[in-house]
Amino acid sequence: MDTGKEILFFFSALGVFNGIILGFYFFFFTKKKYLTNYFLGALLFALSIRIGKSVFIYFDPELPKMYLQLGLTACFFIGPCLYYFLRSAVEEINIMPKSWKMILLFWGILILGVGFWYPYQTYPVLWSFYFIRIIYFQWFVYIIFSGFTSKDILKKIFNKKEKSSPSEIWFGTLFLGNILLFLFYFLAIMGAPGAIYISGAVVFSLILYLIISILLYRKKTDDLFLLNGSKNSGKKIDSAEAILIAEKLENIMIERNLYKNPNLNLQDLSREINISSHQLSQFLNNNLGKNFTSFVNEFRINEACKIITSNNKLTLESVGYDVGFNSKSTFFAAFKKHTGTTPLSYQNQALQA
Repeated sequence: MDTGKEILFFFSALGVFNGIILGFYFFFFTKKKYLTNYFLGALLFALSIRIGKSVFIYFDPELPKMYLQLGLTACFFIGPCLYYFLRSAVEEINIMPKSWKMILLFWGILILGVGFWYPYQTYPVLWSFYFIRIIYFQWFVYIIFSGFTSKDILKKIFNKKEKSSPSEIWFGTLFLGNILLFLFYFLAIMGAPGAIYISGAVVFSLILYLIISILLYRKKTDDLFLLNGSKNSGKKIDSAEAILIAEKLENIMIERNLYKNPNLNLQDLSREINISSHQLSQFLNNNLGKNFTSFVNEFRINEACKIITSNNKLTLESVGYDVGFNSKSTFFAAFKKHTGTTPLSYQNQALQA
């Protein structure tokens, strides 16, 4: 290996290593546990494994085929992680909906099942020609979904008349970097003139060092993950308008039982009362002092208390699902947070009264 290739290998491999370390950081060590952090950590894991496969295979083509299969399996999760990373930020979702879990589980079972029944070592043509195209098509579809999810962010970034917040630049950069990475790999796979397979690893390393630079430069990084909160920090909506919003929210939540929808998000609720999601987020955070999840959970817990008091035939788990929670553990945690006691203790007290 000549000096040029040694430098290229070192730079690319170091990017992969740093990606894994950064993935661990976002997944396990950030002070505030936003759902966006977890998806960013998972995205970096998937990208690092995918890029790592490219680096080692490029410099040593004789490596076992299992490395190729591992890299393509990781690639299958890049699109979903990117999409849910952006959507959890835009819609201020901090508890993963059951539908997301089911979709991710489906993708996991599908790719692992295919890998078990059709291993790369035995079916190299199937993987190198057909499966790789399916995997990259899935990644492309999720990039389209991600683009629709973050279209308002992108419009603001490219609009010179509006000043973008640090969080908007952060999310926009990560999305555009993913597109660039996909493009380099896609062109290399399709055999485009001048497209080199290792170029994807180089682009990934550059994007990663940009991310690290941003994190090291900023003393405070929490605002990077609060897409709406960073714009609305500390600024309250005037009292007259706040009263109208509060009345609309109270009426729509009670009359239509919107809180019973386990997939209810900030954008859905803002559309119901005809205000922007940014304005609703500002009202909840700064006027009421609570986030979207806490606000909705209060309605769910109040309804759960009524059901537990009036009907002891239902199981506590079924009560949680009836009022809009998507798991038993989430219901129990939210119940104790809002009432100071567990659903079982509350039920026992109600029976003794």
